[in-house]
Amino acid sequence: QVQLVESGGGLVQAGGSLRLSCAASGRTFSTYPMGWFRQAPGKEREFVAAISRGGVSTQYADSVLGRFTISRDNAKNTVYLQMNSLKPEDTAVYYCAADRLRTRPTMRSDNYYYWGQGTQVTVSS
Repeated sequence: QVQLVESGGGLVQAGGSLRLSCAASGRTFSTYPMGWFRQAPGKEREFVAAISRGGVSTQYADSVLGRFTISRDNAKNTVYLQMNSLKPEDTAVYYCAADRLRTRPTMRSDNYYYWGQGTQVTVSS
């Protein structure tokens, strides 16, 4: 069993930055590809970024490419999402998730088994 707890969300003006953190419990964190997803009001949950177990391979949604950076520190059981040049359309609840089955990061939300409770990010114009 893995528990994921996100933090770092908040209110920021357009053009600003935030860094989200996701702390994981358990000893198997380094064996899971990790992902970040988001869900805006009235919209479906969408993929944001994913990272391989060792942190070498990453994937990004086109909408955040060049602005967001995913990273992880396996010694701290934590995955991060650095968000720069934020836009109002980035407003959403952000979730981290762990894939317990695959070895490579994927963009499909149904590939992820463990989910955090989410953290709200609000970008004002």
